[in-house]
Amino acid sequence: MSLVKLVDPVAVEELGRVHFIGIGGAGMSGIARILLKRGVRVTGSDARSSELVTELRELGATVHIGHAASHIRDVDTVVVSTAIRDSNPELGEALKQGLRIIPRAAALASVMAGRTGVAIAGTHGKTTTTSMLTVALQKCGAEPSYCVGGQLVTTGLGADEGTGGVFVAEADESDGSFLMLAPDIAVVTNVEADHLDNYGDPRAVHDSFARFAERVGSLLIVCADDPGAAELTARGRERGLRVRTYGEQGEDYRVTGVRPDGFGTVFSIEGRGDVRLAVPGAHNALNATAAIAVADELGLAFEDIRDGLAAFTGAKRRFEAKGEAGGVAVFDSYAHHPTELAADLRAARDVVASYSGTGRVIAIFQPHLYSRTRFFADDFGAALALADEVIVLDVYGAREDPEPGVSGAMVAGRVPLPAERVAYAPDRAAVPDLVAGRARPGDIVLTMGAGDVTELGPQLVARLS
Repeated sequence: MSLVKLVDPVAVEELGRVHFIGIGGAGMSGIARILLKRGVRVTGSDARSSELVTELRELGATVHIGHAASHIRDVDTVVVSTAIRDSNPELGEALKQGLRIIPRAAALASVMAGRTGVAIAGTHGKTTTTSMLTVALQKCGAEPSYCVGGQLVTTGLGADEGTGGVFVAEADESDGSFLMLAPDIAVVTNVEADHLDNYGDPRAVHDSFARFAERVGSLLIVCADDPGAAELTARGRERGLRVRTYGEQGEDYRVTGVRPDGFGTVFSIEGRGDVRLAVPGAHNALNATAAIAVADELGLAFEDIRDGLAAFTGAKRRFEAKGEAGGVAVFDSYAHHPTELAADLRAARDVVASYSGTGRVIAIFQPHLYSRTRFFADDFGAALALADEVIVLDVYGAREDPEPGVSGAMVAGRVPLPAERVAYAPDRAAVPDLVAGRARPGDIVLTMGAGDVTELGPQLVARLS
């Protein structure tokens, strides 16, 4: 799907009756949930049922399984997921009726209006940072509203309406629609090339984040360790924004002494004190520091926000523990970009060191999108070499049609490990047996990808037991 057409947000009270095409998605269902809690009449449709769909029905939404033009009845506004194609019959009917049609980000901007909006943007780390900040604010009693592109382990929800004055949201750059948000405070964790099927080239990605920074109202917080994010520092100051930087090179929130601590991580923020996390990885020390910076700038005490972060046990599909059997621990990750794979595999090595001391890391990777696989095949191979054993599935196409010559074999062939340690498994059903033949006590198995590879976790635990 090409970059979405940017539209001005509409006040919630002007949306009228709202219909969501693709209501079962993480981001769409979250906004629908908040609108229902505000008394808005919500209908929607999705290709399949799910727990999220069931929850929305329990809150009062009418949700259809399958898409049909007849579902567009007594509707004022239609919200469209980026996964919806132009041929969708409901979209066609909405156009025929001349209804207001807006992308998900415009609906998010509507529900954020009137609150102190905090938007977390970046190529990587958005979901975890947004989740960390949300949980920490909740533990501090701030009761934020929030909308995350995943589910919090603590609540099982990806979005909810809070009683406080802060609204925390994940800002998705994938289709450029984050340019419809105008937050008071924004965090940019990093800026790297991704979603090149939409943007065309890396420079366009950087330009999009620069435009996002221009929409920030008062405070911009950027990771000084990332060159792409650090580029925004001068731009923000030129606009008269307060700009705060964090990271090992941060001027305002300097991170030092990052080290693994069992399954978690310990680090220090210069001039403030130590922070202990229950999640692994140096990248999570940076994510937590971004959350600390926001909370600090909101006036919350460091000790309170530190205690709140200690209570953060993760987000769904972000190095999520799926179980243990036969002395082998299985985890699941949403990582689908080379940088994300590398960060999670390094974290897995930290966990192995404390888990058994002698175990290995077995990576199971499902490439997501044919275009991303084609763009980053070499980089995927290099990242996967951080594992001891690698199994590559076929590409999860999602919204894309297959491309000749682009498959999981392309990635497997670029992993610079001995051939016996790399397997291409186009048949996902064969993976549990493959893993059982390779894994031994003390190992960690990590499934990675933005597709249905997540379904393997319970199957692997069952097979290993």
